[in-house]
Amino acid sequence: MSRKKIAVSIGDLNGIGIQLALQNHALLYESSDIFYCIDKAMLLQASQKLDIPIPEGFETIEDISAYFDIEAGQVSKESGAYAYASFVKAVSLANCHEVDAICTLPIHKKAWELAGVEYKGHTDALRDFFDAEAIMMLGCEQMYVALFTEHIPLKEVASSINKKSLVRFLLDFYKTAKPSSTVAVLGLNPHAGDEGVLGDEERIIEEAIEYVHTQIGQDKPYPIYTKPLVPDVAFTPNVRKNYSHYIAMYHDQGLAPLKALYFDEGINISLNLPIVRTSVDHGTAFDIAYTHTKLNSYSYLNAIQYIKDIS
Repeated sequence: MSRKKIAVSIGDLNGIGIQLALQNHALLYESSDIFYCIDKAMLLQASQKLDIPIPEGFETIEDISAYFDIEAGQVSKESGAYAYASFVKAVSLANCHEVDAICTLPIHKKAWELAGVEYKGHTDALRDFFDAEAIMMLGCEQMYVALFTEHIPLKEVASSINKKSLVRFLLDFYKTAKPSSTVAVLGLNPHAGDEGVLGDEERIIEEAIEYVHTQIGQDKPYPIYTKPLVPDVAFTPNVRKNYSHYIAMYHDQGLAPLKALYFDEGINISLNLPIVRTSVDHGTAFDIAYTHTKLNSYSYLNAIQYIKDIS
């Protein structure tokens, strides 16, 4: 397997991302070429605050953004601006084919807002950068969950479910996730609507699935998508053993069970883009940043491993 070139956007430097990068570099460098989107001066400051030496081969990218004083665990416009600039640089490297993929370390959404960034997160920005309907999929080898709606108020979810949008989403997911078995689709309502007694959005979901099957399902030995499953039993062991991929109608419907089961090892993947992007599936952990706490690195390591495993 050839060495992958990976750009790592450093995330919010007031959080734990830089500690993850420093502590895991030696292991990752054995099989990948990692380029960290951070200036040497900011790297040295973080290294000294963490009392972690800069590892051999820790390649930095200069001229990211303005130097600032790291304040552990604090939300600031300076750290938000730096995190955004680091992300933009990583995307640029991938878009110009200077690296094979990017991995993003955690940002703080409020810090981005304070810095004047118009996006709520990485995925929103990527949609705009590439004018593409990026799909957010989270999970690990045991189970992946893709989200039809993401960071919107719960009261807006039902009105967002329409056949046209679902068809596009299901077709794009099939094309980019390339599932090798039937994908479990969750209904929206309790009991998947109970045949309309508790809501009729499931009929819209069914119609979208039926249409998708007419487009790409004729030659498959299995249905590409299930009918809408009852959400409160879809993740029980007897059901879960049948599926590796799920599609949830809204954020917490899919991510609450996923994180209950696989919080430590889960990652975030952006599908349906011209570049490969993975991320850790956790936040900045401001409460433990720069406290010399031993960090769980499974999510970060798995995010890099996913890039190494794909062709």
